[in-house]
Parts: sequence; C-alpha cells; structure tokens
Amino acid sequence: MSGKPKLHYFNGRGRMETIRWLLAAAGVEFEECFLESKDDLTKLQKDGVLLFQQVPMVEIDGMKMVQTRAILNYIAAKYNLYGKDLKERALIDMYVEGITDLSELLMTYPFQPADKKEQHFATLVDKATNRYFPVYEQVLKDHGQDFLVGNQFSRADVQLLETLLMAEEYKPDILAKFPLLQKFKARISNIPTIKKFLQPGSQRKPPIQEKDVPKVMKIFY
Repeated sequence: MSGKPKLHYFNGRGRMETIRWLLAAAGVEFEECFLESKDDLTKLQKDGVLLFQQVPMVEIDGMKMVQTRAILNYIAAKYNLYGKDLKERALIDMYVEGITDLSELLMTYPFQPADKKEQHFATLVDKATNRYFPVYEQVLKDHGQDFLVGNQFSRADVQLLETLLMAEEYKPDILAKFPLLQKFKARISNIPTIKKFLQPGSQRKPPIQEKDVPKVMKIFY
C-alpha cells in the first residue's frame, strides 16, 4: 500500500484546496480519489469512514481524518510549518483564521444565485481591501521579515499566498495598494515546492466554472 496521503473530495478546489497547497508546500506527494457522484459520497458515509458524514477526508498515517482545520493543523505540525513555540503557533492561528474568513467569501462566490452575485462580489472586494489585506500588509511592515511569523516559512504564508492568488483571479488589480503583499506574493511563489505546485500539470485545481456548479451541487445535495 502506498504511503502517500490519499485525498477524498470532488475534482475541484473547495475545502480540499488548502490541504493540497499545504502538502505541496511541504514537498509531500499525495494521491486523490475523486467523488464523481452522490453515490460515491453515500458509499463513504455507509462505510463509516467519515466521522461526521462529510468530506474532505484525508487518509494519512493510518488515520482517516476529517474536518478541514484538524487536517491542516496535523499537516502543519507534522511538517514543521507551525512555528517554533506556542506564541508563534497562536500568531499563525490568528493569521490563518483571518485568511480563512476571506477565502470562504472567495470560495462561495461561484455558488451564489445570479441575483446575489454582484453584492457578494462587492462584499468580498470591500472586506479584502479594507479589512484583511491591510492587516497582513501591516504585519509584514512591522515584522520586517520575509515571512509572517518568526523568520520561518509557515502555513500562514502558504494560506495567505493561496488566498492572494485566488483574489487576483476575481480582480487582477486587487493588490494595487499593497506593495508589501505584492513582494510577499512574488517571494513565496518562488519557494521551490510552491513554484512546482504553481506549474501547469500540478495537482492545483483551476477556478470552478459556472458550468461545473450543478455537478458539484449534485454530489453534496
């Protein structure tokens, strides 16, 4: 049996994408088992491998892990992407929670009804540029280091880069007023494991297209 982590999810971003990013950043190869239909999800549920009847689910180190934050915490700790002490971990957790709030807005945009998309887009741009990005810009300025916490690459850097790139897909000039975030994006994108993940043909998933939304909805609802 392969020792590689095995990821169970649909063939798209969703809540699994950050897990893919973190494994790739750690240089860990992984396999994927895609849910193609509602029946695939139902089978996992009936087999009793989903603790709360939900995916993402990751098979790793003999465990069948569910709950996105728990999976990310485990990967970060296992691969030394979680700071050197409790204080650094607390900072990483704070920064990650903010990133997660913003990425949730970005992730759910394609699934909004047509009559709500414009307002949702306005909200995500407003929160990105007025609430979240100014915080990380200031952190980088005050800290004066290449990374968000300590002077060490951590999950906070990975998750911030993922979210910056996702935000730029929706609004290419969204970082115009944030020069330090622009430099951060370039710097972190050049870390070898990240650079590899950003190349065509990697396991990074493209933005979900409107035509794919009904298929995804049928798997979960």
